[in-house]
Amino acid sequence: MNAVRINEDGRRMDHDREREIISSVLKGDRQAYALLVDAYKTPVFNLAYRMTGSIPEAEDVAQDAFLRAYENLWRWRQDRSFFVWLYTIAINGIRNHLKKKQRSESRDADWGEGVAREGAEARAANQPEGALLEDERQRRLQACLLRLPADLREAVVLRFYEDRSFEEIARICGISLSSAKMRVYRGLRKLRGMM
Repeated sequence: MNAVRINEDGRRMDHDREREIISSVLKGDRQAYALLVDAYKTPVFNLAYRMTGSIPEAEDVAQDAFLRAYENLWRWRQDRSFFVWLYTIAINGIRNHLKKKQRSESRDADWGEGVAREGAEARAANQPEGALLEDERQRRLQACLLRLPADLREAVVLRFYEDRSFEEIARICGISLSSAKMRVYRGLRKLRGMM
């Protein structure tokens, strides 16, 4: 039975359709790749955003993931889900991005906190109290999520924001099933402690 993906606009992309599109791309129909990008741009962007906490960075990382997938499409194995393969590429790109970011983060920390405070104050002036509280809760959760070690963060994001199974998390992250479960539970425990 083929796994079916439901996209943000309600369209479905099953494994057979993925294979059909990729076959067309590999035969020279470069425009067909846009179908895969359209189908998976939102989940890949959301993953990148939850891991980086920055819309511009998430856009760059997501675009890079699609570019790398396109350049290496000939390596994709037809017995595997394209979606999981793409997510693996995205996770690896995010890991590399986070390593580079960590190196330069210390000198930019003070400036970033000031900008975040100014943005929160501007939003607060224009929102009703209930929305403001929910916005604050989401902001705190995202801030705590960004403080998790990258391996735990990616497992939590994949499980709870991207609704991936433990088996998919294991394949995407290149770890065992028990390690995937352990990372999710450790990440949740740390998040609860921070919140």
